[in-house]
Amino acid sequence: MLQMSSRRGFFFQLATAALGTRLRAEDRPKRDMIVRSARPEDLEMPLSGFADYITPIEHFFVRSHVYVPTVNAAEWRLKVEGEVGKPLTLTLEELKALPAVELVSVVECAGNGRGYYTPTVAGVQWNRGAVGNGRWRGVRLADVLRRAGIKDSAREILFDGADVPLGSMPDFQRSIPAKKALDSNTLLAYEMNGETLPVKHGFPLRVVAPGWASDSWVKWLTTIRVLDKEHDGFWMKGAYRHPGKPVPPGAAIPLDQMQPVTSLRVKSVIAAPLDGAQAIVGKPLAIRGVAWSGDAGPVTAVEVSVDGGRTWKAAALHADQRTQFGWRQWQLDWTPPQEAYYTILARARDAAGNTQPFDQEWNPSGYSWNVIPRAGIDVVKEISAPAAAAQSDAGTRTPPGGFREACSGCHEDDLIRQQRLTRAQWDREITKMTGWGAKVKDEDRQSLLDFLSGSYGPRPQGR
Repeated sequence: MLQMSSRRGFFFQLATAALGTRLRAEDRPKRDMIVRSARPEDLEMPLSGFADYITPIEHFFVRSHVYVPTVNAAEWRLKVEGEVGKPLTLTLEELKALPAVELVSVVECAGNGRGYYTPTVAGVQWNRGAVGNGRWRGVRLADVLRRAGIKDSAREILFDGADVPLGSMPDFQRSIPAKKALDSNTLLAYEMNGETLPVKHGFPLRVVAPGWASDSWVKWLTTIRVLDKEHDGFWMKGAYRHPGKPVPPGAAIPLDQMQPVTSLRVKSVIAAPLDGAQAIVGKPLAIRGVAWSGDAGPVTAVEVSVDGGRTWKAAALHADQRTQFGWRQWQLDWTPPQEAYYTILARARDAAGNTQPFDQEWNPSGYSWNVIPRAGIDVVKEISAPAAAAQSDAGTRTPPGGFREACSGCHEDDLIRQQRLTRAQWDREITKMTGWGAKVKDEDRQSLLDFLSGSYGPRPQGR
């Protein structure tokens, strides 16, 4: 059974190989972001970005499963239809005439941390930075729905944006339960961090579903459809689904035995010191980071261990950052008592008592990673020069004929190079994408599979 695991399944962009052109120099992302894919853009914030309470727009992660659409604000309209008494068509000015609301909330990709899963899974191999903490301003979705006369029969609210699917790829549409849509914190945002919503982040309007993963934060919003039943489209029934219980690592789970990804899990990040850093013995060291949660927020405590988890100390939380959906910065000041190698850990706890695990339950799409983070540091008398980075031999094989046409037409090679999949996983990815229109000749399939599985196979144990 072919499993369409998630929109994070990186290979879907093969579907329109004829559309793409090489990225122009002026379109390339900022150098301080981690480029997971240059085209369409998937940009990860480096650990240095966690130094800010409100993430600057230029450091905010970007997730693009298709190309960014061009939207004319003067011509843009928002339609509200379905199980409503008075279908609406609103201009941006009419929408902004409704009462404005502002809140701080984390938005996090469901696949943030996917790169840490073992066995590996297909998709963008995010580490920790597919997340940001923003200040969002807009109108309550509930106000718009009530203005349209939402009916008692409403069960789910479906969102569709102006982005255009590639080839025969299904249109990206996501729905949320009516209860979540009518929550006073769920917004339709037109501003981000006090500025007009940037194009990459959904201009002119995006959904803000605080506490939930970013797949529910639909960008470039054009249509809201009120449904009296569960939406059965691909992106609800065939993607962004999670087993909801422990499963054997590497197992293929039927989609109908999984449930939609919704609320974020409690999570912390160690922003400083970095893993592999050196520190001076007897000199005070600030251990810093951020922590957040989902519907069960806010974060109420963060504990830090400097001995690999044998003992824990409470970190100080910023008192003025106690918002339900925003992250909280934390810090523990510690003076290393002797020369040694120390393993620093951090764990957060939210208002519902949820805390972070030492080990992650595996899932087929690599969602909801929230393992206790760690940073190993070497405490020395004197800081030494860093060692030269080891060179990787990945991807040195010669691609077979037809590879460029099939695999690099609408995205750069970087998205392929980050994968570490088994031969069976690569075979499923090729099957999926040829089904969506990728041009792979029958006689080329075996050589393509040999190349991908040989060049980008699973990581060796311990790496």
